[in-house]
Amino acid sequence: MFDPKRPTLKTMIASGRCIGAAWFSLGSAALVELALKSEPDAIVIDMQHGLWDRRELEAVIGMVPSRIPVIVRVAENTALAIGTALDAGAEGVIVPLVESAKEARAAVRHALYPPHGNRSGGGVRPLKDFQSYVAGADGIAVIVMIETEKGLDAAEDIIAVDGIDMVFIGTGDLSLSLGAFPIHRHDHTVACADIHKACRAGYMPCGIFTGRPEFATVARGQGYRLVTIANDIDMVQRSFVEAAKRFRDPPAPAVTQVPAAGTASLPAGSGPALENKRKGDA
Repeated sequence: MFDPKRPTLKTMIASGRCIGAAWFSLGSAALVELALKSEPDAIVIDMQHGLWDRRELEAVIGMVPSRIPVIVRVAENTALAIGTALDAGAEGVIVPLVESAKEARAAVRHALYPPHGNRSGGGVRPLKDFQSYVAGADGIAVIVMIETEKGLDAAEDIIAVDGIDMVFIGTGDLSLSLGAFPIHRHDHTVACADIHKACRAGYMPCGIFTGRPEFATVARGQGYRLVTIANDIDMVQRSFVEAAKRFRDPPAPAVTQVPAAGTASLPAGSGPALENKRKGDA
């Protein structure tokens, strides 16, 4: 949960390191609690496509220690959606489907209190010590998503907007927008590279949705600054698929010892059973 006296997300961004985030869509605070044992750099709660409601959002952010920033991908670029996430204690927002500098400026305004923005004052957590919260609210990070062809065309203008802390490439929607789904064709790869190049030219940190650790590692090597090392849908689904596959097609049993000449090898675990049978026969 965001501690306005000790912000962590903007500090991570400023350090130049690559932030490895765990992404959650299933609406389960229990899954987040289990994942915290792995100490991810950041937690992302997906309110756009995820199953989270307001009460669960409040609960899950409350359980995350302040050293691990919580970022909320909001449902839309509105004052209500962004204010709701920040009132719940998020340290940053990811704003989807930003396609122009005007929309990027609106996202920044929605995250800031007057006179620089239009965020409404309220929320249970901010009001616990509202004076301190307002004083530290400049520690909140605004991340905008470029994930459409229009956003790609306006990338340089979006990057130039004051108050944006990072651009995040939404690979799935970008693929759909470019007609490159389900196979990420060459033009999709080029589009991601073009956005990343524009960010570097504009001294803007750039993140990208990767979803799995092997892809996240590659993206880190390419200079991306926020990657998704895991997402709950993929992790849960792959675990169940793998378990069912191992049950249907179990590996060959291991041999516990080298058999003596003329004897059959014993599968693992059968030695004690055989010994017990001999004792019973005796």
